[in-house]
Amino acid sequence: MREISINTIAIPVLQEAFGVNEHIRDVVRRFAYHGFVALAPELYHRTAPGFEGLYDDVGTAVAHMKAMTPRGLELDLEAACAWLMNEAPVLPGEVSCVGFCMGGRAAFVAAALLPLRAAVSFYGGGIASGLLNRVPQIHAPMLFFWGGLDKHIPPEQVAATTQALRSAGKAFVNVEFSQADHGFFCDARPSYDPGAARQSWAHALEFLKSRSG
Repeated sequence: MREISINTIAIPVLQEAFGVNEHIRDVVRRFAYHGFVALAPELYHRTAPGFEGLYDDVGTAVAHMKAMTPRGLELDLEAACAWLMNEAPVLPGEVSCVGFCMGGRAAFVAAALLPLRAAVSFYGGGIASGLLNRVPQIHAPMLFFWGGLDKHIPPEQVAATTQALRSAGKAFVNVEFSQADHGFFCDARPSYDPGAARQSWAHALEFLKSRSG
């Protein structure tokens, strides 16, 4: 059995629009294998508890995503962070977060809302169009991963996000895989890119561990 030390880094893993499905559970298990305390809060618990969407049924997933409210998301992020700080075997200040797609956007919100050590956003949509007003409140260094072929997040939105962070003097790392598409990390999606997934995973682990106390 893998031993968990008291200075373990805690990680909320923030879901895609498709819910806390097998892919997200697998990411949680992968973090746990590397010694993190990881959990995946169910962000649809108010309107669709237990929802696990199909990757070929985007419409249903988007409908549940649109049913979320900004305040509801904030409350869920605060609750996940508080549980990890109070109940998990971690030292104060050793909570970071990682999010994918919708969760990548939520990771940006978390970095502005919570006292995180670091935050990682995989292809987080809607940041440039709706969250740049939160840039002044960003507390944590951020790592962004984008797919260069991603039509959901065009280059101008990536540029607007990074420029806003740069202008505000925030710490961030920006990584684009030019030949990868949206969802490249998920091996259950047609857009899965093994090379980009492998490299981004290694980079994310190093980024998170290097910012532990």
